[in-house]
Amino acid sequence: MTDAGRAARERIRLLAVERFEGGEKDREIAAALRVSERSVERWRRQWRACGEAGVLSKGSPGRTRLSEMQIARLERELERGPLVHGWADQRWTLARVKTLIGRLFHVPYTVEGTWRLLKRHGWSWRQPARRAIERDDDAVELWKKEVWPQVKAPRRLAGPGSSSRTRPGSR
Repeated sequence: MTDAGRAARERIRLLAVERFEGGEKDREIAAALRVSERSVERWRRQWRACGEAGVLSKGSPGRTRLSEMQIARLERELERGPLVHGWADQRWTLARVKTLIGRLFHVPYTVEGTWRLLKRHGWSWRQPARRAIERDDDAVELWKKEVWPQVKAPRRLAGPGSSSRTRPGSR
């Protein structure tokens, strides 16, 4: 949700608080503000427990737990590669990035949260092409052009009696 959308919802909750103080019933408040009664009930409980502060926005639930300096450091470490950080190959996986964040900053992230963090900062998903080291692309192209057409079975032409619906002599 955008900050503007969050602020608009907060204004509605504050209008509900004014009506709570005026002694209106949940059903009337819900109808006037065009929200569900359950929401009004929840807001009223929060208002009773914490006052107006209980219904204020808590901010974005997806906010990053790393500072801009930490993110810059994370990017530098990612650019150094997985080998430098003790992994056996040159692939960054989300689980590895998650582990690296934990090692560097002592901040827990889920794999999904790690993906959102990386995506938010311009990283994209890539999967390495799995090809044999011995692969010879020129030989593959030559085989496709010259050998495959000879090996491939020719297509049967549709002709009389070739359909499975009709059998010769069955009328």
